[in-house]
Amino acid sequence: MRQHPIPPVTEPLQYRAIGVVRGTYVPTDADQPTRGAIHTADGSTIEAVVLGRLLTLMRRHLDLEQPHLWVVYPRSREPEGLHLQMVGVWEPSTLAEGDGDGADAGTDAETEAEAAAAPADALPEGDDYFSIRGELIYTRPESGDLVVKVRQMPRADGSRPIPFKLQLKGEIPLDHLRHFVALDMRRQGEALQLEGFEVLAPVAQRGSRGGKGRRDGGGDKGDSKGGGSKGGGRGGDGAARPAAARRGPGRTAVIRPSR
Repeated sequence: MRQHPIPPVTEPLQYRAIGVVRGTYVPTDADQPTRGAIHTADGSTIEAVVLGRLLTLMRRHLDLEQPHLWVVYPRSREPEGLHLQMVGVWEPSTLAEGDGDGADAGTDAETEAEAAAAPADALPEGDDYFSIRGELIYTRPESGDLVVKVRQMPRADGSRPIPFKLQLKGEIPLDHLRHFVALDMRRQGEALQLEGFEVLAPVAQRGSRGGKGRRDGGGDKGDSKGGGSKGGGRGGDGAARPAAARRGPGRTAVIRPSR
């Protein structure tokens, strides 16, 4: 059984957007349980959809009246803000061995999740942690706005999903625009706030469109829609790589912003 709901990075420039949120999932309609919202202890209500085999596990083994640590893929939608795709639940103390993210974990007939996750289920990063890896396409340090583009793996039929953009909060210097970055984020309300980042390599640009940053923020904030995944498989944690990966990583910097 995997020891962590967020799998380790397998490629130096691996794109992904994945995290965990603790809260109570409440369907919008009892007849359509795949759409609803996660209600968190801080009073936030975050729109969410259930993907893949997680719905079966929820129906059979989880007490939805209790909070759980959900494994999610984040998306940005205007004007609603943060949107979550639920792909798993991290609760090894109540779920038998299976896929570590809980999305298709096998369980005994007598296994029930009747309470919140036990202390043994706690993660070293804490609740509401997100790992975002992708191309920094917009940064405005004075306002604390960031946009990162995340690419996904090709589907089984060979088609390529449209990259999606995440609107984030934090300060990253303009010097790192159009670079591949690895971000440690924390959910605060209905936003993802930067806690630390690593700059891995410049990303090769196709043509000159958007290649130069603007003094008012730099890059292309653009539309944050698009690129949703299906089936709870590789939606936010693909291993697609930018062109820079073929040349090897460039400069590397690790920065931990002051709190």
